[in-house]
Amino acid sequence: MALRQCEKRLWLEVHHPELRDDSEQAECRFQVGHRVGEMARDLFDPEHKGILIDVEKEGFSAAFALSAALLQHNQPVFEAGLCGGGALAFADVMLPSVDSGKLSWRMIEVKSSTSVKEYHRDDIAVQAYVATVNGIPLESVSLAHIDSSWTYPGGGDYCGLLKVNVLTEEALSRHEEVQAWIKRANAVVENPQEPSVAIGAHCDAPFECGFYPYCSRDEPKPEFPIYWLPRFPSAKIRELAESGIDDLRDVPDEMLNARQRLVKTHTLENRTYFDASGAAADLAGYPLPAYFLDFETIQFPVPIWAGTRPYQQIPFQFSLHVVTAEGLLEHSEFLDLSGGDPSLPFADELIRLCGENDHPVFVYNAAFERSRISELAQRFPEKSSHLLAINERIVDLLPVARQRYYHPSQHGSWSIKAVLPAVVPELKYQDLEGVRDGGMAMEAFLEALHPQTSTDAKECIRKQLLAYCQLDTYAMVRLWQVFSGHPELAL
Repeated sequence: MALRQCEKRLWLEVHHPELRDDSEQAECRFQVGHRVGEMARDLFDPEHKGILIDVEKEGFSAAFALSAALLQHNQPVFEAGLCGGGALAFADVMLPSVDSGKLSWRMIEVKSSTSVKEYHRDDIAVQAYVATVNGIPLESVSLAHIDSSWTYPGGGDYCGLLKVNVLTEEALSRHEEVQAWIKRANAVVENPQEPSVAIGAHCDAPFECGFYPYCSRDEPKPEFPIYWLPRFPSAKIRELAESGIDDLRDVPDEMLNARQRLVKTHTLENRTYFDASGAAADLAGYPLPAYFLDFETIQFPVPIWAGTRPYQQIPFQFSLHVVTAEGLLEHSEFLDLSGGDPSLPFADELIRLCGENDHPVFVYNAAFERSRISELAQRFPEKSSHLLAINERIVDLLPVARQRYYHPSQHGSWSIKAVLPAVVPELKYQDLEGVRDGGMAMEAFLEALHPQTSTDAKECIRKQLLAYCQLDTYAMVRLWQVFSGHPELAL
């Protein structure tokens, strides 16, 4: 599978694995995969009669020998080690099937994604080939993935979490193709010289490669990278790179739309763009009082709360700033670290604090908050009218920022974390302790819920989460103040 992404990656995996430096996102993906794998074993072997092969404990040779022995018997085997035909593989799930006294196997590869990907098909083709070379009779070859439309009923009942796709015919028909991959892989590995492969789109497909920092260490770093251009197609970036262009200064203006040209011009001239009158006009229709709202959410590939779906964004915290009609600033907040489903108390407190009125509720990137509120309204019909009324009041500050403001330090991004330090330099997320972005907020929330987290540590996490979310809404207040033209307000 490494070969399928990049020959250089394969060579490094074998000869210099110590150079691999996986990102936090990759590590998180590995953890998710482990959790889904554990759940798959419970689902496919509810009576727990199967055997799990632990290659780290057994070692490769022992794992292969033990797997071969177990696959002669009528019981499920998990992580069965298969070696043959010049390749090795570990099958997530092997389920026995006996017909007229003959033993065959249902091979199932388990993925934490929500659909079948092309590289999954390559993966099971390799596994099916190695199993066939070992003489293992395969009744079927399948790929199981998360069904994101399934709702957890509670009580530990996870039937329906995984959707099984039978791909037997396809997997078994690719033996010659797999043989060619294996032949090429062995040639790459046996070469004493590291392959010369330039960095490119393959470095992130299907996943970011852990060797990217190593491979890119000597790459020239342009002063003004092309990827700073907002929504500039990756295909065009590759096209320009192939012609030796990797700096904004050399990108022809005719290739750019109006916003991209604005970014290029103001970046190269180190000059701020601010259409103050346009921003003020955009916001003139929303008089005080004004509300400023931000959510923090958590998602689980395997849901832990009844009524929720895999990977559903569950809000557990919000911050609400209010600029009153008199120009005073008030703040309220909600955070649930009890370990129970925070959805209902979240909805109740949101309704209470936002009130029954038509005052604007400012957010930054409205699609996120609107979607979460709509999901809460669907889950709790008795509160639907109140929640959807809040949705009707939402006003998005992101389009105002995107249309009316740009500072070279944003590097083509209008995320609030890029815009805030440009507009209000004295406010910096880097000054926060512990939690400085949404990913860190998720990690902190999970740590707070862990049963082994001490009371003192949990209280520290609470303070960090509250401070982070509060800065998100205070940042919006200050952006609104600048964009709407209210410097006289002491906010």
